[in-house]
Amino acid sequence: MKSIDEIKNMVREKYATIARQSLQQNKSSCCGSGNCSSEVYNIMTEDYSTLSGYVPNADLGLGCGLPTEFARIKPGDTVVDLGSGAGNDCFVARQETGPTGMVVGVDFTPEMVEKARNNARKLGFDNVTFIQGDIEQLPLNEHFADVVVSNCVLNLVPDKGKAYKEVFRILKPGGHFSISDVVLEGNIPDRLRQQAELYAGCVSGAVTKPEYLSIIYNAGFTPVDVQKYRNIVIPDDILTNHLSPEELDLYRSGAFGIFSMTLSGVKPV
Repeated sequence: MKSIDEIKNMVREKYATIARQSLQQNKSSCCGSGNCSSEVYNIMTEDYSTLSGYVPNADLGLGCGLPTEFARIKPGDTVVDLGSGAGNDCFVARQETGPTGMVVGVDFTPEMVEKARNNARKLGFDNVTFIQGDIEQLPLNEHFADVVVSNCVLNLVPDKGKAYKEVFRILKPGGHFSISDVVLEGNIPDRLRQQAELYAGCVSGAVTKPEYLSIIYNAGFTPVDVQKYRNIVIPDDILTNHLSPEELDLYRSGAFGIFSMTLSGVKPV
């Protein structure tokens, strides 16, 4: 069993590597975690290209949903993106906030922060800021944000309860989050969950859907709405490396699975 510090260091090192990779390498992998499948491109990500403000060079193919599509961002809002990577969701959010709004991206990995800052500098965006920080202890004041977004990041945080309490803290009363993340259904075999490349690639840090929703309610959010829910189809060449034939049959029968969930929660006034 890895310690919290070991998990954080592993995630930081993996995403530092991803930050140094080419876009082609990231998008031909499983959440950027390497060439883990010869059958498909990234198994989690969704297509951002139809969203206004989309910047292809900032899309590392690391997400599992489109949280900014559902985020109800208004002109003048202050938006915080947790796990901002190269700035993809921040730049989409900026399109919605307009010049009177502000977007802050927070990322755990210095290399990602630098990559995002370079992208913003090249684009001439002066109301988008990127800072390094731990989601379990955000370097932001309370009542700071109107909207918090995040894409396939909080499942990587060891203490998800603490992370969502931080989201609650930085939101203004009446503010809300729109977050896409990975959840599990059924009993996922330990070998599949504990693989290091899958942990940094969005799978092994995930919890069950009821547990995930319980964490959010316990943080104080109400109401909480699931905006989108879809099955993640994992290629056979990944499954056969980590599952026995019997387990593979169970997976194919629907006894357990991995899902992308986009959901919203409101901080009560």
